[in-house]
Amino acid sequence: MAVPVVALCCLLPLLPTVSPPGVPRWLGSPVDWPKVGLLGFLHGCWESLAQGLPTPCQRLVRRLLRRPLPAERAPVRPGVNAFFPVLFAGVLMLPPAAAAFVAVPAALLGGPGGRHYRQRQLWNGSQLALSAFAGAAAFHLLRGPQLLLGSRFPAALVPGLAALIAFCLVNGALVGIMLMLSEGSRADVLLRGACTVCGLPVLVHAAGGLMVAVLWQGPYGAFAALLALLPLSISAWVFAQGHRERDAHQATVQALVQAVEIKDAYTRGHSERVGRAAVLIAGQLGMEAERLRTLRFAAILHDVGKLGVATELLRRNGPLSDAERRAVEVHPVYGYELVRGIAFLGEAHAGILHHHERMDGRGYPSGLAGEQIPEFARIISVADAFDSMTSTRSYRRGRPVSEAVAELERCSGSQFDPVMVRALIGALAVHDWQPVLPAPTGECLRAVPDIPLGVPEPVRVAPGRVPAQGASVPSAGQP
Repeated sequence: MAVPVVALCCLLPLLPTVSPPGVPRWLGSPVDWPKVGLLGFLHGCWESLAQGLPTPCQRLVRRLLRRPLPAERAPVRPGVNAFFPVLFAGVLMLPPAAAAFVAVPAALLGGPGGRHYRQRQLWNGSQLALSAFAGAAAFHLLRGPQLLLGSRFPAALVPGLAALIAFCLVNGALVGIMLMLSEGSRADVLLRGACTVCGLPVLVHAAGGLMVAVLWQGPYGAFAALLALLPLSISAWVFAQGHRERDAHQATVQALVQAVEIKDAYTRGHSERVGRAAVLIAGQLGMEAERLRTLRFAAILHDVGKLGVATELLRRNGPLSDAERRAVEVHPVYGYELVRGIAFLGEAHAGILHHHERMDGRGYPSGLAGEQIPEFARIISVADAFDSMTSTRSYRRGRPVSEAVAELERCSGSQFDPVMVRALIGALAVHDWQPVLPAPTGECLRAVPDIPLGVPEPVRVAPGRVPAQGASVPSAGQP
């Protein structure tokens, strides 16, 4: 509660009292309440728009027309100020206390209900109010208002930049403190929090706020400032819609994964871990962000085709017959058929279909070899085998990471792409990986064989076909 209390103290100069001696005149200067009210309302509206939420105007019109309000939904970027220009324009045009007050309506208006969300709104509003107060104070200390009113450029840019730096420093520190309280007291968390509110988008929005302030105080007043906000409003709306679409994609993927994990209890959590391992490999390869996101979807969904495999076969503790093994091996094709109509997966389709191919051409379903195998499939193959070896399955207890790495290296070039194996090893040297090992007690786990890796790979009778193995342990990468 300390941050809201301090933010409330920043609003005290708005009270109609005489400023004590020694306090700068601009700290308690008269407030243009119509300007403050309009800026606060605009900030609330545009912040709702940028967060993908109904604006106060939309809700008011619906109430007047007695139409039902839209279903409540969470903001696309909770805890992040998504539309900065109006707030920064207030920093440049108003005294510090009034600039802080501009952030209040956005914290009180709109958004879903609920105690948790209201507490978050209170924190965010207080955080922005303190940041705006600091930015406006820095701007006034450098005589920014006089330079701005006189349109003295580029001299006016210096206090404007100081205001932006002060705003970002306070905002970043408060975000970092919030992350430290929620995630732990590590210093790197504080730095990560500061980085989330800095960068190129903030500079672009600050330039927009400067343009709004200059136009507002020009001959055409607020009308010209609103016109200047139009392109930024469109970009904010498009950004919010893109975020909503990505959230829908994630929900679709999670629903499919949950269906697989309900059917096959032994793979519970396996999909997410394969997604993490695939991202680690791709990070070592320097894959671009958009492909990285698609790869993660492909890795998470790599076993979705098991929905078409008999549950009894997936949960079998003993060996499979030829016919049963062929029925299991068809799951990449089932997976491809299930997801090929989902357009946003794109390159992920090939990764799901071919993640059981081998570099020597003896994999399935198509018997592809070497570079014929899509890159996504080669990455997922290594990630899948690695997690399978470090996780407890019905036929073998999970093994330590060192053993799994040794097995990947042994099969490198024949079953796995050596480039992907080296990338995973490089990533494991930097990132911690906690293998899923069996608990020390439990009848079910004691019944699982504790067999080391490194069993010679079976000789396959033909490309794309795996013969029955009797009582032997499946080698790395087998289902």
